[in-house]
Amino acid sequence: MKPLTLFFLVTCAVASAQRVPLSLKQAVEIALAPDGNTRVRLATLAIDQSKTRQAQARGALLPNIDGAVSGQNFTRNLKAFGISFPSNIPWFSQPTIVGPITNFDARLSANMTVFDFSAWKRLDAAKTGVAAAQAEAESARNTVGETVARAYVAALRAGAALQVAKANLTLAESLRKLALDQKEAGTGTGIEVLRAEVQIANERQRQTLLENENRRAHLQLARLLNLGLDKELDLTDSLVLPETAVPALEEALTAARDNRKDLSAQALRMEISRRSYEAVKWERLPSIQAFGDYGAIGLDVESAVGTRTYGASLRIPIFDGGRRDARRAEAGILLKQDELRTADLRKQVELDVRLALDAVTASAQQVRVSEEGLQLAERELAQARRRYQGGVTSNIEVVDAQTRTERARDNRIMALFQYNQARIDLATAMGAIHRILQ
Repeated sequence: MKPLTLFFLVTCAVASAQRVPLSLKQAVEIALAPDGNTRVRLATLAIDQSKTRQAQARGALLPNIDGAVSGQNFTRNLKAFGISFPSNIPWFSQPTIVGPITNFDARLSANMTVFDFSAWKRLDAAKTGVAAAQAEAESARNTVGETVARAYVAALRAGAALQVAKANLTLAESLRKLALDQKEAGTGTGIEVLRAEVQIANERQRQTLLENENRRAHLQLARLLNLGLDKELDLTDSLVLPETAVPALEEALTAARDNRKDLSAQALRMEISRRSYEAVKWERLPSIQAFGDYGAIGLDVESAVGTRTYGASLRIPIFDGGRRDARRAEAGILLKQDELRTADLRKQVELDVRLALDAVTASAQQVRVSEEGLQLAERELAQARRRYQGGVTSNIEVVDAQTRTERARDNRIMALFQYNQARIDLATAMGAIHRILQ
């Protein structure tokens, strides 16, 4: 299903119902839809902005055509322009003022850069800027996908912790009933009932805190998806340990170098700096401009006749006060900065991959250990209950076993949460966030 269609369907569902079923895949697709997460929309606008800069750079190499129509009536003082006639000419006296004279001129003017190597280099840099903006937009999409996946998993963890708290409360209530039964049978004491009620109070308080945490996690997820904050999200996925193959180190590193869009964007930014540096360097070359105009000029519209001008000019840079050298030095510094950033990002990518692989392996082992611990704790609790029912021990042993069971349940949820976070980290490090959606 296309993201836009999916976004429309979910939006309709939100409008018609209070509760919206939502999987991790759907959440990411909604966030990446055109009207989804704000960061994706800003990245799209950045691409449009880079295209306008490319159009501006291209415009410097295209013809520039202007049209003008003017009419004027003027007088002139000839002596002010150094025009004088001999005073001894018979029957002639030089006028002080000439005019008034009416003039009409309608004209088209054009000029165009025929050769300017620096302008061509600036156009190349602008074209690379479009590619860089597209890579940055894809990087932003991956980042949004990662953020949404993390928020979804955090909401799953909050929901699972809440369910465990409810199960713990149910367990505590059943143990209180057991304590009451034992007291009525004469094999229990009032302190055992009180001890069970204290445990129930603690579980109720913990459940209240986890309900608030679960609500906060759902609100944060809805905000990332740009959905209404007054709706309820039903998360259809769960915290699990999927049987997925962990890639080898070299395979993961190769995938990261090929797929990481932030690395591609940084490499393109370095290329922009290099071409901008070359553009400033080639400003020392001569440039050729062609120009021309054609129009009608006369005393009025009826008497106007056509005239034209055309030609070419050669511009040779000689000295500009050192501004050109300063711009070249600045462009060189920017290029070196981008080279350092690119090299540093490559090292960071390798570090991200190595750490993520280690985290996936370690967290998977933690999940297995936590499951074994939970099984042992549940067996201990069952034996403690049987011993208490048989009058062999007090409910202190049962409460202790209950506490260890609750801790084992929490450990399992945390281990599953950390494993899923590690999977997201690995997918992000490899530039393949879609891996967690499969």
